[in-house]
Amino acid sequence: MERLLVLVRHGQSEWNLKNLFTGWKDPDLTELGVKEAIAAGRKLRELKLTFDIAFTSVLKRAQHTLDLILTELNQEGLETIRDQALNERDYGDLTGMNKDEAREKFGEEQVHIWRRSFDVPPPGGESLKMTAERTLPYYRKEILPRVLAGERVIVAAHGNSLRSLVMDLEGLSPEQILKRELATGVPIVYRLSEDGSVESVQDLAD
Repeated sequence: MERLLVLVRHGQSEWNLKNLFTGWKDPDLTELGVKEAIAAGRKLRELKLTFDIAFTSVLKRAQHTLDLILTELNQEGLETIRDQALNERDYGDLTGMNKDEAREKFGEEQVHIWRRSFDVPPPGGESLKMTAERTLPYYRKEILPRVLAGERVIVAAHGNSLRSLVMDLEGLSPEQILKRELATGVPIVYRLSEDGSVESVQDLAD
């Protein structure tokens, strides 16, 4: 039985391009982001991968990425479940702020702590630990059982919600996951054993 799980971070968004903290705001993809999503779909097609179900967040940059991937796979009508449990980390008071301006206002060190510590949230927002506390239970309840039952699953989401899943799948420490960069529009293909552990992982970065 094949137990296939593919994770893909959305393509570049309009706010990625502007260097803004995005969080739960809902900008769409840039022209580059569209190209990244299409390229992701082509890579999956080259591997002859198809899916039985898709999961994504309630934010359109992730949904648009998924739609473009499924179009490349000729799977436009695939059942898709959208849930805010897969949303990006909420950046709270930093949302919409330019990252350089945030460094000027709060100091380089403080912004680095908010962005790269595991359990220190920005004012009014979520830490990566808090993001994992909503993302992982959803994964374990809604996504993993389908994979273990033999369904081929694709998840299109965000840098930090996916970091939570990668941390769990690969058994990474908080320090290790903070150093793990997830490129926009690059699928990561996992094949799982019957107990949910990872048998193989393939990062489709160029």
